Amino acid sequence: MKPEPDPENTAGPQPSGVADAAGRDRASGTPNPGSAVIVGSDTEDATGPGASAADFGPVEKTGTPDAESSPMAASATGPSGGDTARGPGGTVPEGDVGGGVSTATRAAFRPEDRPQVAARVVAVVATWSRLTRLLAAVVAGLLLYVSFPPRTLWLLAPVGIAVLTLAVRGTRRARGGFGLGFAAGLAFFVPLLPWTGIYVGPMPWLALSTVCALYVGFFGLLTRWVATLPGWPLWVATVWSLTEWARSSFPFGGFPWGKLAFGQADGWYLPYAMIGGAPVVSFAVALTGTGLAWLAVDVPRRFTTTIKDSGEVASATANSPRWKAVRPISWNRIVAAAMLVAIVPLTGVILRSALPGPEDGNRPITVAAIQGSVPRLGLDFNAQRRAVLDNHVKRTEELARDIAAGKAPRPDVVIWPENSSDIDPLRNEDAAQEISQASKDVKAPILVGAVLVNDDRTTTNSVIVWNGDAGPGERHDKKIIQPFGEYLPYRNFFRHFSEYADRAGYFVPGAGDGVVRVRPVSGGDPLAIGVATCYEVVFDRAFEESVRAGAQILAVPTNNATFGRSEMTYQQLAMSRVRAVEHGRAVVVSATTGVSAMITADGVIRQQTPQFEPAALVARLPLRDDTTLATRLGPAPEVLLCILAAAATVAALIRRRSRIM
Repeated sequence: MKPEPDPENTAGPQPSGVADAAGRDRASGTPNPGSAVIVGSDTEDATGPGASAADFGPVEKTGTPDAESSPMAASATGPSGGDTARGPGGTVPEGDVGGGVSTATRAAFRPEDRPQVAARVVAVVATWSRLTRLLAAVVAGLLLYVSFPPRTLWLLAPVGIAVLTLAVRGTRRARGGFGLGFAAGLAFFVPLLPWTGIYVGPMPWLALSTVCALYVGFFGLLTRWVATLPGWPLWVATVWSLTEWARSSFPFGGFPWGKLAFGQADGWYLPYAMIGGAPVVSFAVALTGTGLAWLAVDVPRRFTTTIKDSGEVASATANSPRWKAVRPISWNRIVAAAMLVAIVPLTGVILRSALPGPEDGNRPITVAAIQGSVPRLGLDFNAQRRAVLDNHVKRTEELARDIAAGKAPRPDVVIWPENSSDIDPLRNEDAAQEISQASKDVKAPILVGAVLVNDDRTTTNSVIVWNGDAGPGERHDKKIIQPFGEYLPYRNFFRHFSEYADRAGYFVPGAGDGVVRVRPVSGGDPLAIGVATCYEVVFDRAFEESVRAGAQILAVPTNNATFGRSEMTYQQLAMSRVRAVEHGRAVVVSATTGVSAMITADGVIRQQTPQFEPAALVARLPLRDDTTLATRLGPAPEVLLCILAAAATVAALIRRRSRIM
């Protein structure tokens, strides 16, 4: 008897041995043990976070182990594992000739089988998606790197955050978000920090880069959770602030180098520093980036007025929770995202008008910065300590002759770099006499960067006010000392990994408020100079404490000879520009090998030297007593951002748990 035609089977009767998408023999309707619909955990991979195979309708897991090993396991193979487009004996069934599509393939689009087909399509897309996400994360890290000095491509920083957010958002597992963030972190820090290993080999450089990348990994992990919340661009931006704070605090006092703010000295976001310091600048950059990601997600969804998938698959998935993401989005959301992306940087442009002018202040003073250079670069530059001191004395005496000849104005104070006298002038009479003579020649007090030996044979990295025959006066002992450079934590442990471990110093941190007072040559009240020695400038609290203690002008004595011809000095110079705006103070950067600079309170470099050449800068800079909102608020904005990020993370986890239950 001729079988009744199946109204759902438009492909007509099928020969025995051809299986449908549910694993049934088309002719007999009995289950076919040689078929598989969707296999293993690839069903979960296809569905992504918060979804399951049930979103696509019932899914049958059958078939042989070989069939289950592939995410695209055949759904229409016979007992012998034959081609789905062929009948018994490998012949093409009648009706398929010239059609280009097999009978079994057309049968797979029966209404009850469409969800399974859709799931298999998504499985393939998900496989490619993992590679695409990884590449996007690496590109994001590289974009962040190239946004930093000496380049002025600051606008790439929010783009990098946007790309990283898109790569991480919607990953199936939290560990996937961490892995993508970690990859982005490596792509960011490995090219940013090679100066840390120039003279000690690659191990410290790669180890530090890896530790810093872990924090970007945690950003990816937390973003994976908070991106499920309403208003997720805001919460993701606060998560970036949280991970920057963590990296700036732990371990060994933290390593803030690479904060987004320090790549914005030439950008529109810099004026945010006067409101909330470097943390608010970083947050503004991150918020712009997450806003861009929001636009990138919603704009395509708005213009998807119909679900344009492969016909039947689209209709099968239109009502699926997983696929509802492709439905049109309200214009209101797109306009909101666009406003966010535009308003944040444009507000920075508007705020620039509120920055103090280069001459605004209570009274001006004349400041000189001396760059004496060193005999040679490298870790052993101070093996010729006398030559380093002599270089700075010589360049100061040249300035004194220029002053006497009327070629340069007489300074009220002269600032030497860090390590300009690695011979302790408090213990060595020859060094003391040289410095005193230089001060008398220039007829001004000198801030001398010196290494002082304590009674217990430890050392302090100090800046001493030295005034002619009167000799030493007030001093600032560096409070934030550099681990693995000025001191080595767990020395007995780390000496097993590098022959340079024992070359780390035995410096101890100082105390005080970071201010030294100097009586200017032109008369008047003593100057209050806030000092952040080299590494200290990267930490928010250094100048914050000194300005609160009354600093009217800021100085950054630094020694970059141990970092060669790297980008380090330009990255550090950008930090000084951020600090100038943050606290509304002029900043004098004096470096042994450059770049030395005079920076006004609006963050603009008015003078600077080339690298590796002896030089002297002389500029008239204003003293200022008023404080910015950033100085008054201190760490409060960063604390608030971290609290918001923590609260968003907790809310996302509670929400996720309630959905699972």
